[in-house]
Amino acid sequence: MPQTQTLSNSTTAPTPTPARSCAANAWFGEHFGADLPRGLREQADAMSWESFVATYGPSAGPLRLGHWQCTDPEQSSARLGPQARNFRAMIAIGDNLCTATAAASGPIAALTTMLHERGITIETVKFHQMRSSDATATFICGSDGLRAEWAMGCAADPTQSALRALIACANRLGGEQATA
Repeated sequence: MPQTQTLSNSTTAPTPTPARSCAANAWFGEHFGADLPRGLREQADAMSWESFVATYGPSAGPLRLGHWQCTDPEQSSARLGPQARNFRAMIAIGDNLCTATAAASGPIAALTTMLHERGITIETVKFHQMRSSDATATFICGSDGLRAEWAMGCAADPTQSALRALIACANRLGGEQATA
């Protein structure tokens, strides 16, 4: 049976307890048991968690991801080796909404292909994913060939977390230059 996920446009990153505000790396360490990734840690050193999420988390950028689906039936575990899977997504760029499809080894590769076909160049340079008891945080450092940016996605589901991080990274790199 095909896997279907609906991704909301809202940020679901964990929010700090309102009673106190602490540095982003300290807050993340308390909730995920690990420091922020090297490179990002230095950039976020003096930021509060709220400021960090506003800067690196999914935001209201021109690029948005709606419905996400793996359209393949479940594959037998008897098949050896990596197998391409087929994915479908609803992608909005500004006011333009389109359906995109791609065959790839996984969701990040598929979404990267879909974005590239719409003129959005992004290469994942660094990928970090960490889990807490109730959420998965994904950090992606992506490049458009000219510059690199870090971004974060957070969700209960690891795939949704990674897809949100990739969209946030594309927006930070300037997703408005794309076409639907």
